[in-house]
Amino acid sequence: MGAWDAWIGGEETRADQLTPALLARFRATIDSEATGDTAPQGIHFCLCTPDTATGYLDADGHPRRGGLLPPVPLPRRMWASSKIDFLSPIPAGAAITRQSTVADIQEKTGTAGALVFVTIEHLTHAEGVAAVREEQTIVYRAASTDAPAPRPADQPVDLSDWPWRRPLTPGPTLLFRYSALTFNSHRIHYDLPYAVEEECYRGLVVHGPLTATLLLDLVAREIGHNRLRHFAFRGAAPAFAGEPLHLVGRQTGDAITLSALGGDGRTIMTADAAL
Repeated sequence: MGAWDAWIGGEETRADQLTPALLARFRATIDSEATGDTAPQGIHFCLCTPDTATGYLDADGHPRRGGLLPPVPLPRRMWASSKIDFLSPIPAGAAITRQSTVADIQEKTGTAGALVFVTIEHLTHAEGVAAVREEQTIVYRAASTDAPAPRPADQPVDLSDWPWRRPLTPGPTLLFRYSALTFNSHRIHYDLPYAVEEECYRGLVVHGPLTATLLLDLVAREIGHNRLRHFAFRGAAPAFAGEPLHLVGRQTGDAITLSALGGDGRTIMTADAAL
């Protein structure tokens, strides 16, 4: 039996409501062009969020270890990837339930040392109708002791292979708003001294699901809202507040390829989608 096998199969159910006010704030945060009473795809990241009391947060702002997630002793925790099936649209005012199950836990060794990957399966219902199925992978790793890497020089990026393009420079205000929408208190997203001095980043870190949401919004701008059946993303490198992002995509039949690129052309996130 593996060290974490006893945690596999653990379940948690949470309830929420997609209020019209939350929907309006979500659209305002990402400058969505959507209107009407149906939420854009990606709203589920803002539903059934953690509500841990402030006194039970760790020094990094995350809830203390325990509950659904195993108490992995590695101090750094990141959202690595997700595979998402959109089953039905979520209307404003809908009562929401989400059942989460620990599907897998794997220990690995990377270039920076020990890693633990935890896979969580989420099933979100809106008014009793299955709306979103997601397989989320969280990675735990050791703390970095390296000095923050300097910002690479921005340079012309060849986007000729990407007919869909949206340049964007995420700022601290965007990160603050998304943290508020998702009740995400991880300090790397809003506490610059902590992000630089404690976690050795060169700036405030853009949330992985925020970058994914911006890619979903790019699709909506190009072909319309709530068109996707499937969406999967994987983080490749951190994006930082104040640094340019190129949100890009292309469509071949029912298949869509997406990416977020840094100002120097490095890959921040890759994603694929299907109509």
